[in-house]
Amino acid sequence: MEEIPPLEAFSLLDLRVGKITKVEENSKARKPAYKLWIDFGPLGMKQSSAQITQLYQPKDLIDRLVIAAVNLGTRKIAGFKSEVLVLGVPDEENRVVLLSVEREIPLGGKVY
Repeated sequence: MEEIPPLEAFSLLDLRVGKITKVEENSKARKPAYKLWIDFGPLGMKQSSAQITQLYQPKDLIDRLVIAAVNLGTRKIAGFKSEVLVLGVPDEENRVVLLSVEREIPLGGKVY
């Protein structure tokens, strides 16, 4: 298998900024998770199932800007169509802390 140079490999990943518009508990998921509806502006509304229940309440996620990988394909998670992967980093207690941007920018903005 041919090795992809690191910079080219990174460019294959399409990371975009979106705004969470709706949150529901994903009660059918094996691990606690939320169903998220995220507005990516020109890319439209996308759905994601995210295991972020330890640090975030649904009401606190509404209108929050997040970064997500939008080109990894669609997966069914506990019967829910998850179209994007919302990015986060585990803290010292292994709870997911969402990645975000420091100020308002256009929805759908590409991460470089």
